[in-house]
Amino acid sequence: MFRLPLLVALALLTAFGLGIGSAVMMLNASSGFGSIRIGPWAAFPQAQTAAADPYAQSHRARAGRLLFGSAEGLMFQADVDDDGRRLSASCTYEMSGQTPPARFWTLFAANSENEPLDPGDDLPSAFNAWNVLRQADGSFRIQISANAQPGNWLAVRRGRPFRLVLALLDTPTAGSSGVLDIAMPSIRKVGCP
Repeated sequence: MFRLPLLVALALLTAFGLGIGSAVMMLNASSGFGSIRIGPWAAFPQAQTAAADPYAQSHRARAGRLLFGSAEGLMFQADVDDDGRRLSASCTYEMSGQTPPARFWTLFAANSENEPLDPGDDLPSAFNAWNVLRQADGSFRIQISANAQPGNWLAVRRGRPFRLVLALLDTPTAGSSGVLDIAMPSIRKVGCP
């Protein structure tokens, strides 16, 4: 008597469990389609537009963040260095070069959800177009390390994985079709203790 309702309930629980589990797994595994890669940097220019794919829309809804419009800016993130090795807070990196043309830009270290990391009291946690020290040719060098470094130093907390997030605001790069022709700063590992 209870066999048929039990089998139906078991089938529904299995279907809903597998459906929800696979959807959550896919959201954690992918940020969406349509990414562009320039060296170690990746961006999703369509993620904040009406033409975004369902995974990108789900990420946006799940995070509860307002993203840049396609004409407002573009956010790049780097999880690896120029050699393709995962960024580690145990190592020291040098980010050098120039940013693509933009009215303003910011750089900070973040966790896997792009939330800014707090390296500790009175330690430099971000740079922008106005506070970075530049070379004579307009380029810059930023040292990314848990240990104090001379010049531009972006502090990260030892033992925590991180990614670099570079936001370009009011940039022609965001709305142009030539986004793959831009030059991004390089990220080179200097050493590990």
